[in-house]
Amino acid sequence: MTLAALIFDVDGTLAETEEAHRHAFLLAFGQLGLNWRWDPKLYRKLLKVSGGRERILAYDPDASPELVAALHRRKTEIYTDMVNSGRVAFRPGVDALIAEARAAGLKLAIASTTSRANVVALLGHRREWFPVIVCGEDTTRKKPDPQVYHMAMTQLGLDAGQCLAIEDSSNGVRAACAAGLGVVVSESMYTSGDDFSGALAVYPSLAKVGLETLRRLRP
Repeated sequence: MTLAALIFDVDGTLAETEEAHRHAFLLAFGQLGLNWRWDPKLYRKLLKVSGGRERILAYDPDASPELVAALHRRKTEIYTDMVNSGRVAFRPGVDALIAEARAAGLKLAIASTTSRANVVALLGHRREWFPVIVCGEDTTRKKPDPQVYHMAMTQLGLDAGQCLAIEDSSNGVRAACAAGLGVVVSESMYTSGDDFSGALAVYPSLAKVGLETLRRLRP
């Protein structure tokens, strides 16, 4: 089938957001009186769990629902401020690929289990280019469950054979594959070297990945 849409993950794929998320978590912990220290090594392990609230519980299973909600809310506020101040930039090649896809008439979608506030803040003026945005609030199951991708394809009005997913994590690859999608990986700082079994291709970034390259990868 003809490629009709690109479905992007957000954190680590569009931008190297995870380090900003980690710093936002650390600031939120301090502001709420917690002496939690998530260093890069620990955070890489926690990223195996999809979703910020879920990571808090993975770190401290005894955390109360009220604490989890308060931490995640404050962390999101801090992260949004970081993005709005220009401290988080899109990764190399992302804007060029988006522009090429738009010029070719492809639809663009977001399939992410991060919060809508995080996604909207990061997209900024690009928000209008993505008619379909499915976020963590829209789903009941996180990646590697394929729910977020099924929802995105339903809203696009397309089937898996007409779409291509772009991810950075093993959970994302598993979710896309489970939805029947072809998936390409752009490794991020926290996922480099992970197991991306099932991906059509793995790149260090999208800097040299154009639309024609993606079309050739598809069966």
